[in-house]
Amino acid sequence: QVRLVESGGGLVQAGGSLRLSCAASRLTFSNYNMGWFRQAPGKEREFVSALSWKDNSYYADSVKGRFTISRDNAKNTVYLQMNNLKPEDTAVYYCAAGLMWPMKNNVDYWGQGTQVTVSS
Repeated sequence: QVRLVESGGGLVQAGGSLRLSCAASRLTFSNYNMGWFRQAPGKEREFVSALSWKDNSYYADSVKGRFTISRDNAKNTVYLQMNNLKPEDTAVYYCAAGLMWPMKNNVDYWGQGTQVTVSS
């Protein structure tokens, strides 16, 4: 069974940084587009960032210039470097994998999520 496991969440003050990791197993990692979504309390799950298997990237307007997505195919891992965090970034962050591009609209597998809390 395919598994996506997130890690790296935590509590940070506004202006700080975190790096999220997502380790994939039982998945042909290099064939998949990988990405991140988030869901804040009382809100819908929203797209954050994606990186295609051809290394094309996309970011939501709210995180452009602050977040960077990357992947290491040898480690079957995708990362999200989050800098200059804001309180409105507080959410559960979910790793996602999909065969179709744009991944924003096509997700085949989800991780369980990792909590990111940004204090003001």
